[in-house]
Amino acid sequence: MALNREAKAAVVAEVSAEVAKAQAIVVAEYRGLEVGAITALRKQARNQGVYLRVLKNTLARRAVAGTPFEGLSDRMVGPLIYGLSDDPVSAAKVLSAFAKDNDKLVLKAGAMPNNVLDENGVKALASMPSREELLAKLLGTMQAPIAQFVRTLNEVPGRFVRTVAALRDQKEQASA
Repeated sequence: MALNREAKAAVVAEVSAEVAKAQAIVVAEYRGLEVGAITALRKQARNQGVYLRVLKNTLARRAVAGTPFEGLSDRMVGPLIYGLSDDPVSAAKVLSAFAKDNDKLVLKAGAMPNNVLDENGVKALASMPSREELLAKLLGTMQAPIAQFVRTLNEVPGRFVRTVAALRDQKEQASA
């Protein structure tokens, strides 16, 4: 279905707004992928907070023009699906995981602000832990010394109680 000029401007404006919020863009070719598979991919993307859209490449080029993702424009060739995310890793994770199960989805390129990635770069980005995982690891690292300190403080009265119990048991055995 052909879009008129106003509809194209609306699409470019919508995608430009998403690009302005995005930390990463991943581009994949979906040639030969069935509608059911694309629907499943959209559902996974929505659950991970990834904006997923099939766009005309000319409209996508206009949307990224003048942004830090402008270097991706020369890689926008063929039938492509665009994944944009606020988290630099989530778009790459969703599309990379889906591409492992469906060989018809081929990762083409990706971009982070002022940095264009090839297919291997997108796969490497997908293997990195997400923001939530990194925050959890950081919190665990920060809590470890405090938890050890609490266990150390708790050991002093615990040792005292065990010593008193051992003396009590010793006296009971001596009197018996």
